Amino acid sequence: MDTPTKPNQTAVPPQRSRRSKVLGSVIAVAAMAGLGGLAWYLTHQPPSTGVPGAPGAGGPGPGGPGGPGGRRGGPATTVGVATAEKADIPVTLEALGTVTAAATTTVRPQVSGILQQVLFKEGQMVKAGQVLAQIDPRQFEMALLQASGQRQRDEAQLENAKLTLNRYRTLLGQDSIARQDVDTQAALVKQLEGTVMTDRAQEGTAKLNLGYTKVIAPITGRVGLRVVDIGNLVGSGDANGIAVITQLSPIDVEFSIPQDSVPMVMQQVSGGTQMPAIALDRTRTNALDNGKFSAMDNQVDVQTGTVKAKARFANAKSTLFPSQFVNVRLELRTIKDAVMVPVTAVRHGANGDFVYVLKADKTVTIRPVTRGQATVDKVQIASGLQLGEQVITEGGDRLKEGAKVTLPGEGRGHRDGAAGGAGGEHAGGWKGKRDGAGGAGGEQAGGWKGRRDGASGEAAAPAAPAAASPAASAPASAAGAASAPAEGERRHHRKEQGAAQQ
Repeated sequence: MDTPTKPNQTAVPPQRSRRSKVLGSVIAVAAMAGLGGLAWYLTHQPPSTGVPGAPGAGGPGPGGPGGPGGRRGGPATTVGVATAEKADIPVTLEALGTVTAAATTTVRPQVSGILQQVLFKEGQMVKAGQVLAQIDPRQFEMALLQASGQRQRDEAQLENAKLTLNRYRTLLGQDSIARQDVDTQAALVKQLEGTVMTDRAQEGTAKLNLGYTKVIAPITGRVGLRVVDIGNLVGSGDANGIAVITQLSPIDVEFSIPQDSVPMVMQQVSGGTQMPAIALDRTRTNALDNGKFSAMDNQVDVQTGTVKAKARFANAKSTLFPSQFVNVRLELRTIKDAVMVPVTAVRHGANGDFVYVLKADKTVTIRPVTRGQATVDKVQIASGLQLGEQVITEGGDRLKEGAKVTLPGEGRGHRDGAAGGAGGEHAGGWKGKRDGAGGAGGEQAGGWKGRRDGASGEAAAPAAPAAASPAASAPASAAGAASAPAEGERRHHRKEQGAAQQ
């Protein structure tokens, strides 16, 4: 009885196997047809427009996150914009400089003697001609008296010689004296005149030496620390002198100009233009004083490739100190009515500098530009951009030609929960939301993720929203229709296998 039963049991599986292969082939063909339709739709999606709800807009249409077009072009990028403005931009030259005094003098006594008084305080501001110290004057007073006495004696002899000469000339007129005596007396008068002149010079020297006992300030400035005390013997040969005076107002700043900028500076100097200069502290945040360009050296330093220059400052508030390091900003000229944009708007590519220009339909286009002079936060556009055009300053790394953008503060995406299509919300990026009415829901957060739909049983593959075009919905319907019979056939096949095993 077991023998006739076995052929029946072994004959059933081949028929079921052929049936399963046919059903699997049908399912595979339907799936390929669905994928082909989806691929055709994605590659033939119409371009984005700036109209809300149109393709590419942030609504449930085909181009928005709620439609199939949102998966191709991606969500609109939120960017920062700025308007090209007109401004006057100064062309400046910045360099590191050293403050140097306009004059520095070491005060030394011109005569030797004992220092009796010091009439200044350390660090005091003094004026030219002010007495700083007093040397013992007594020996110089005696020398002056001696010179004066010698002069008076020689003057008396000269007077007597002149009277004698007059008498000799009278006698010569009466032919009572020899002419030789008259000539000898005249020579004596000239000799005494020379002696008196020498005496007067010696007297003047004695007066000068007496005046030199008072040490005075030769220039106006600040006195340094005292290097000698009262009671010391001082003289003109002392290396340190009595004090050092440094002129602080006006004061100079020495800095170096690159050799490439020398022609521009010389052009301004030759034209008689006064170039303003600003002395900044080492952080370049505080302006210490304002001045003007003064002079430039006559040769280039071969080691550094620069030329030394000077700028003079009034230094009325004594903010500049000798040997201080400062930053010098020299204004060469001013560009009038320059087109300015923020520095972050200008980008560099393989073909040079460019900017993203915002168009009226909220899309961007790449515009090649020529960079000009720059300030701390703005740069001049010499060519390629018009006044009043808007450029992208933030978020440009994610853009390309024709990309859709969203400005900060614009309207947020709206939800579509009544029609059953996939909804979205735009807040710096589109986020899909679940659709509880019927269609397949989705969520976009940097990309679309499908989810299971409890009503229709659709697979968790990247699915188009419910509001897709007919071209995309047809393959999806075919795949759904084919999946239902396939599921029934699989259940029937499992029941038959269970019955056969029993």
